[in-house]
Amino acid sequence: MPAARNQQQAAPAAVTSFARFALCGGGVGVAAGFAVTALGTWIPWVLANALVTVVSTVLSTELHARFTFGTGGRATRRQHAQSAGSAAAAYAVTCLAMFVLEHLVAAPDAMLRQTVYLAASALSGMGRFAVLRALVFARHRSRTTTSAPEATPRPLRAVTANTSAPVDRAALRRAA
Repeated sequence: MPAARNQQQAAPAAVTSFARFALCGGGVGVAAGFAVTALGTWIPWVLANALVTVVSTVLSTELHARFTFGTGGRATRRQHAQSAGSAAAAYAVTCLAMFVLEHLVAAPDAMLRQTVYLAASALSGMGRFAVLRALVFARHRSRTTTSAPEATPRPLRAVTANTSAPVDRAALRRAA
């Protein structure tokens, strides 16, 4: 029964975290989409995507640490490194989506490129949410969603005999 109660308590936290993730990550993602499109007109798209991914990952990791997952402060170096790993996977997904688009459509316009990029970003964003919540920022969340502590056995008291006094064998048998 306590496990079911903890799952019920954790569900709103997950929904709230996802809403915050969508707000923060989605806002950064939409801005990143415009930035990639603009930069992609001056430099190769893959390079533009890489630059924007780095900047948006640092920004979104800070937002997620402070707001989404409520760690109460700035993201640590470890959290930035782990978040960068999930961002690398997201980068691969967006590159693959754009590669497929280029092979399916001879001359995609900016609106189609933006739509494909944002769709791939949204898909990879859902995966990133799962990774960030379960692995990167899990330590802070686990304090509030742990199950009830299990009963620990009481330590046994040692029976000692006072060697200076006569030993009461009956008392020793009762204590054992």
